Amino acid sequence: MTITMAIPDSVNGINGDHLKPKVLVPEKLSPDGLALLRKSIDVEERKGLSAEDLLELISDYDALIVRSETKVTASLLAAGKKLKVVARAGVGVDNVDVEAATKLGIIVVNSPSGNIGAAAEHTIALLLATARNVPDACASLKAGKWERSRLVGVEVKGKTLGVIGFGKGRPTSLYPLVAECINSPVGITVARLAIGLGMHVQALDPYASPAVASSHNVSLVSSLPDLLAVSDFLTIHTPLIASTKGMISAKELQSMKKGARILNVARGGMIDEAALLDALDSGHIAGAGIDVWSTEPPEHDSAATKLIGHPKVVATPHLGASTVEAQENVSIDVCEQVLSILGGDLPRSAVNAPLILPDEYKKLQPFVRLVEKMGSLYTQHYSKPRRHHAQETRTTFDLIYEGSLATLTTTTPLFAALVKGLTAAITTPASTNVNIVNADLIARARGL
Repeated sequence: MTITMAIPDSVNGINGDHLKPKVLVPEKLSPDGLALLRKSIDVEERKGLSAEDLLELISDYDALIVRSETKVTASLLAAGKKLKVVARAGVGVDNVDVEAATKLGIIVVNSPSGNIGAAAEHTIALLLATARNVPDACASLKAGKWERSRLVGVEVKGKTLGVIGFGKGRPTSLYPLVAECINSPVGITVARLAIGLGMHVQALDPYASPAVASSHNVSLVSSLPDLLAVSDFLTIHTPLIASTKGMISAKELQSMKKGARILNVARGGMIDEAALLDALDSGHIAGAGIDVWSTEPPEHDSAATKLIGHPKVVATPHLGASTVEAQENVSIDVCEQVLSILGGDLPRSAVNAPLILPDEYKKLQPFVRLVEKMGSLYTQHYSKPRRHHAQETRTTFDLIYEGSLATLTTTTPLFAALVKGLTAAITTPASTNVNIVNADLIARARGL
C-alpha cells in the first residue's frame, strides 16, 4: 500500500538543539585546526589514553578526532552514545571501523587531499635514496670509511616506474567521496614528479581515466603481471583492503625484473614482508624504500624489523604525511568538517555518506524537519489501535517533489528525515540516531 506525501515548494525550517558540543582529541594535532574548533566547541586534548581509558570517556563526546594510532573499534563507537562524527586527520581510515560507524549513524570523515604532496615527495625521496644508496653512503662516511666503488648506484632517468593506484578515475564505492578507493591521488602526483626526473611511467588502476593518464604521459596497463614485468621501480598507492592485503608476495616479486626496486608509502600489509626479505637476500630485488609496516611499530624479531635492519632497505617510521605543511592542512580540513557536521551541515569528505553539493543541501535544509514531522505524525497516528478498525501497516511511502526540489540531483536528506520520523516514535532515546549515513540500513531493517 502506498501513501503519498506532496511537499510544497517552500516551508520554514526549524533548527535543532544548540547545546555546546564536546570534541575529544587523543593524539597530537596541529593547533591551527584546534583553534578553529575552540571558537565554538569544547575541545579536550587527552594524549596517551589507553584503549580502556578511551572506552570509559567516549560517552561524553560528540566528536572524536584521531590520526593513525587510535583504534576506533566497534565497541568504542557503540560506547560513544553522543558521537556524531569521527574525523581521521589523514587519508587512510583503516584504523576506524567504518561499517560499525555507518550502522550507528556516525559520520566518518578524512582529509584525502591534505597530505598528497607530502606523501608523493616522500615516495620520490625513497626512490632516489634507494637508487643512489644514500643512507648506506651516509652511514659509511660517518663511520670513517670511503667506499665509493661499493656504493655505485643507478640513474632513474630513462627507467620505468610502475604505479599501482594512479588516480583521477571513478570511485570504487557507493559514495563518491570515499578516499580509500584504489585510485589514490598520490599516485598521479608521484607520476608527475617522476616524469620530471625523466622516467617513463606505467600505471595499474582499473578506475583511472585513460584520457587523464594520456594527458600526463602515463601508460595504463590492464593487469598486475604486465606492470611488474616492465617496472624498474614499483610504487604502491592503494588502501589496505581485502583485495590489496598481501598483493605483493613471493610470486609477484619473482616476476619483477632482476635488480628492480620497490617502494611503499601507502599502507603496511600490502607487501609480504617475509617474501621481500627473501627477495632482497637473494639479490633478485636490488632495494626497497619502505615507510609503512604491517605492525607499527614493528614487533621485535619480526620480518619488518629484519627489513628495517637490512642493508638494501631505506626505512622510515611512517613519515609520508609528516611535514609541517601536511599536518596543518589535514588538521584544518578535518576540524572544518567537524564544525560543519556539528553545526548541521554536510562534510566535504565523508567516507560513509553520499556526496551532496552544498548549494543543493541549502535548498533541502528547510524541508528536512517538515518531512521528519510528517513521518512521525503518521507513525503516531497509525501505530495506535483504533476501536472498530483493523490496524493497517504500511511499508511503502512515496515523497513527491514539486518546484525547485524536483530539479535537485539528490534528496537523500529528505529520505533520511522520513525514515527518522517514521521510526522515532517506536524507538527509545538511547536508540541509534537516524541520518543520511544509516537511513537506508534502518529502513531495510524495519521493512520499509
